[in-house]
Amino acid sequence: MDLAIRITIIVTLFIIVASLGSALFYLMRDRGDSRRTLNALKLRIGLSIILFLLILLGYFTGVITPNQGPL
Repeated sequence: MDLAIRITIIVTLFIIVASLGSALFYLMRDRGDSRRTLNALKLRIGLSIILFLLILLGYFTGVITPNQGPL
């Protein structure tokens, strides 16, 4: 489960960046004539919420631990 959550978080981050890139591409190409930019940004927001929930799940299950300060 440890590796599965970590891989899922990393893959979700890459998909978020790809969605942001596609929104920029559609914004430049369509010049505001279509809703593809809006759809790509909505997808990014949804994926960001999923990522936040995955990080919370990892924290509460003990897979992800916060860094401790210097001892």
